[in-house]
Amino acid sequence: MASGDALQPIQRSPLYEQVVQRLREFIDVEQLKPGDRLMSERELAERLGVSRTSVRQALTVLRVQGLVEIRHGDGVYLVNPPGDVVGSLALEVANSEVDHPMIWEVREGIEVQAARLAARRRTDDDLRHMADALAAMAASIAEGGDGIIGDRHFHRALAEASHNPLLAQLYEQMRDVIDRTSEASLTRPGRPPVSLHEHEAIYEAVERRDEEAAAQRMREHIVVSGQRLLRGDGR
Repeated sequence: MASGDALQPIQRSPLYEQVVQRLREFIDVEQLKPGDRLMSERELAERLGVSRTSVRQALTVLRVQGLVEIRHGDGVYLVNPPGDVVGSLALEVANSEVDHPMIWEVREGIEVQAARLAARRRTDDDLRHMADALAAMAASIAEGGDGIIGDRHFHRALAEASHNPLLAQLYEQMRDVIDRTSEASLTRPGRPPVSLHEHEAIYEAVERRDEEAAAQRMREHIVVSGQRLLRGDGR
């Protein structure tokens, strides 16, 4: 009897990735040359049967890969044929597009593991640093602020509490991006108190050394924050 492990479910890629692939194929088939203008964002969305948000995200990826140039108010122009471009790390996307799904996927990978390891390895000093950050966040929110500074200190303290130098270094490399995505989330109406509650749940799991709960609470926090920002509706 064949092993069930040999037949795995088909993984569906994010919609914007499918749009990227379709656009690369279109450029190839139409034999577009550098300087040629692509269809407008609206026309592409209609032709592909997707939202303009998905098209915009795909065009951002193509821009980072060096294929297209986006001229606001003018259009999208081909810079290099797909065959001449070597794909690059999406860090430039992260540095310019705080609402891009890739950023939140990377945050989930780094920070969920950080929370898990923090629950396993945290010290009393680590807990104190996290608690101080939460107190600062709560004080800011109580005064009508957004709690951004306390939020930043909490996430950094959690990464340090993982006591994994490589993971902490990865966090530091992404720190500016993480700070700006958190700021974009926390400036949404009604979001700061909800975020504080989520942070407190993460802290409590780390304090009692519950690795699975810490990872799950962090995953929920990142996913919910990302979804709210990507929807752009503040809910």
